[in-house]
Amino acid sequence: MRQNSAPHPGEASPRNRRPIARRRGIPIALALCAGMLGGSLPFVPIGLDAASAKAQAACQGPQRDVSLPLPDLGNAPYVRMDGQVTEYTGGLYPGGANTRPPEHEAAGLAIASQIVPLDPDGTPDPTNGRIVMISIGMSNTQMDFQTLMDMAHSDPEINPRLTLVNGALGGRTADFWVDPASMTWDQVDIALGRADVSPLQVQVAWVKQTLVQGGEFPGKALELQDALEAIVHNLLSHYPNLRIVFLSSRTRSFTYDRGLSPEPVAFETGFAVKWLIEAQINGDPDLNYDPARGEVRAPFLSWGPYLWIDGPNPRSDGLTWTPEDLAEDCTHPSSTGLDKVGRMMLDFFTADALAIPWFLEHAALPTATSTATPTLSPSPTLAATPTIALPPTVSESEAEATPSPTPVAGDAGGGLGSLVALALVIVAGGGAAVLYLLRKRA
Repeated sequence: MRQNSAPHPGEASPRNRRPIARRRGIPIALALCAGMLGGSLPFVPIGLDAASAKAQAACQGPQRDVSLPLPDLGNAPYVRMDGQVTEYTGGLYPGGANTRPPEHEAAGLAIASQIVPLDPDGTPDPTNGRIVMISIGMSNTQMDFQTLMDMAHSDPEINPRLTLVNGALGGRTADFWVDPASMTWDQVDIALGRADVSPLQVQVAWVKQTLVQGGEFPGKALELQDALEAIVHNLLSHYPNLRIVFLSSRTRSFTYDRGLSPEPVAFETGFAVKWLIEAQINGDPDLNYDPARGEVRAPFLSWGPYLWIDGPNPRSDGLTWTPEDLAEDCTHPSSTGLDKVGRMMLDFFTADALAIPWFLEHAALPTATSTATPTLSPSPTLAATPTIALPPTVSESEAEATPSPTPVAGDAGGGLGSLVALALVIVAGGGAAVLYLLRKRA
């Protein structure tokens, strides 16, 4: 349970709490509508082409510097856009580091080596079994993962026993996934069924989530951290063979303080991910993944690809993110933005030591490298426990009337336009898109 104390320097551990594709040139709409029928990857023709996708209005939001990305911030303190100097430092992992601590790395490698094709009953089956990876999140996640799916579909190095299932749902931000009985989880199971795989074959998940609108720091990030913890608990409950969850924070927005997911809150979703993973590293029993240490409450947690870039300011890898990388709502990616995100995701999952053994075909299992154990950086507490709103059971039409990152046609605040709105309507009606990698690529 969170302690009622304000954050302060030198606090080494988060509080204990109880759980509450795009093939290049394919239009965004077609990517979102891709489905799995008969083991192929058909696209639903709706009369829109790549030129139409590129012609949609781009974001006109102003550029305001937000922060260095977490990997570039390192051990420096985070200074908010309003000048607030916080006690919290960057880096993806404790001590300003961007690599998993050695013990966590070694544990992750051991777990990754156990990911093998399973039959529908969860029994190892190297001949006909599948390794299933799902996505969990909102519309941005849905679009990002579909892009990865299409890029993976044309990559001959991807493991042919791997099945990617897009379980992310438009408008379903983190608060919609906190309740283990929410209909969001039913929709993921429907998507699994359409892919001809079962919940017992799910071994990997990619989670990218947010909470809508602005907020204070660290309070809003702590709310998201609580929601993410509930989500990883629910993932293990629904998918008992789940081994690893990779988490990513949001891409950059060009709206500020107000909007669906404005800056600096979009950037600060990275702290929610960082603190959650750090809590597991520090031995939080509510996030225990090791049966030798007691009841297993969560899968192994790791950063996935870090996607946030401070606009046109190049981060250390040279990547930039401009208004043209976003649609007119300045929140959802355009075709060029999806191309960047998809490439970052594919680069991560084909290079990360915990993904190589199962994501790639004929991959050699990496070994842990010996590095200095980083010093743990402060993690926050909150004076009052934030309330996570449990969503009621609603219809799709009711959901689209609530604030969410789902773009809808005629949205007074501006959306992706009819192209993506139509795609999301089709996706909502037909379930999440699925890529089923059926055969060994030449």
